[in-house]
Amino acid sequence: MTTLLARRLALVGYIGLLLWVILWHAFISPSPHLSVVFMLVIWLPWLLIPIKGMLAGNPYTHAWSVYLLLPYFLHAGVLLWVDEGERWLAVVELFLASTMFIGNMYYAKLRGRELGLSIRKKKA
Repeated sequence: MTTLLARRLALVGYIGLLLWVILWHAFISPSPHLSVVFMLVIWLPWLLIPIKGMLAGNPYTHAWSVYLLLPYFLHAGVLLWVDEGERWLAVVELFLASTMFIGNMYYAKLRGRELGLSIRKKKA
């Protein structure tokens, strides 16, 4: 995998997930019990935290932002298991989160090598 391909995968997953959360909770299947604003306040901030570094191509941001994907993986997994009505929505969410995860990991690794960044081993 090339650095450019990894970056594109990361950005497609990131921007796709950002847009998907908005579309899902505001238009496609808004919650009947909770307001759209509340749902977006719950789901969007996690994706907005790394926006500056993701768009700038910072390998460090790409590396740590995968931790912010955990709620989306868990949400998709639970819905795949329990909610037949929103299963297809969860599949899209899982696909986008996985794309971002894979792209971020490879981009951080490859770009970090290009820049000469590495994790130093401790001297015993």
